[in-house]
Parts: sequence; C-alpha cells; structure tokens
Amino acid sequence: MRWGTTEFPQHNGLRRRLKSTAARVATTVIPSDWALFVKALCRGPQSIGAACPSSRYLADYVAAQAVMSSDGYVVELGAGTGVVTAALLARGLAADRLIVVEKSALLAAHLRARFPKVLILEGDAAQLADLLGQRAQDVSAVVSSLPLKSLPKMTVARIGNEIDRILPRGGLFIQFTYSLGCRALDWAHDVTCLHSHMIWRNLPPARVNVFAWGS
Repeated sequence: MRWGTTEFPQHNGLRRRLKSTAARVATTVIPSDWALFVKALCRGPQSIGAACPSSRYLADYVAAQAVMSSDGYVVELGAGTGVVTAALLARGLAADRLIVVEKSALLAAHLRARFPKVLILEGDAAQLADLLGQRAQDVSAVVSSLPLKSLPKMTVARIGNEIDRILPRGGLFIQFTYSLGCRALDWAHDVTCLHSHMIWRNLPPARVNVFAWGS
C-alpha cells in the first residue's frame, strides 16, 4: 500500500495545517531567551549544557536553595540566558554577592548587559579558582547548570577539583540534572546529598540535587 496523496487526500489537509502552523510560529516574536539560546547553541553547542532554557519553576527552586543557606558569595556556573541568575536576585540575593561564570562569549555579553551590577566572568569552570581570584576565599555556595553527566570524565574531575578549592566544609553545591536520582557526583570528593526535588514543569523535567560539600 502506498501512502500517497491519491489514496489519502486527507494528508494534504494535514500538510497544509502544519505549514500554516509553522508560518505562524515563524512570524511570531520568539521570546528573547529562546532566540538567544538557539543562537548560542548554534555557535558553540559544546558550551551549552541544556536542551532548552530553564523554566522559571526550576530557576526559582534552585535559587531558593542557594539563597536560604548562603552568607558568602554564590557562584553560578553556566548561567546561559540568565534565568537562574534573575531568580537568585529576585529571591533577595544582593547583586554584589553573586558571581556568574559563563563559557559562551555570546551569553556572557548578554548577561553583562542584562545584569550590570553582577560580576560576570567569561571563562571555563575548570579554571574556577583562578577566575575568582581572592573572592574564592569567601564562597559559600555553588549553583551549577553544567552537564556533568555528559562532559568528559577528565573535565568533570577538573571542575570537581576547582570546586573543592573554593567551597568550605559544609558549603552547598546545587546541581540541576535530567538524571532521575540523587546519585553520587562523578568525582571522588566527599559530598552528601542533603535533598533532591523533581521539577516537572520544565522541558525536559529536571531534578535539583543539593549537596553539602566535605561533610
């Protein structure tokens, strides 16, 4: 049986509706976060950790965990378009207590324009301590959107070593992941999973894991 337009003319109607929908989407103003995210993804997919920008529900939950327990600097790794950054500030974190590290030059420039009072560092989390300089001594929490499950093991180990250099004992490491469980991190540092929460209103659904470092 041939699935062509002669035997199944209703497919023509479906095809027209799909084309019409695509045309409407193309002429609709795409939210700036999505447009920027897609642009950054095309320029440097290796530096983008998520399939889509984080939802505000995910961002708000991550921010709540970081703000409630931190009295030093909060370092955000892989801020992307700034959804979590905005949530951290909305939760009451002072701009001068937030440090953002973003590898993508395009996204770092966007973040500087969007959050002029926040210190935005363009660089690699595998060189975190050097990027922070003296500020590394006063970090109390690290928020990460990095794709640790998909990065090379050597890269993950380097990032883990850098976090180990800056986080004090008991400091918080907050990671969102698309993994279903609160499993051990892919490095051998002494961490404890304090709690884990699934955010279903995200694309795709994500889990927020909160770890105590060196406890």
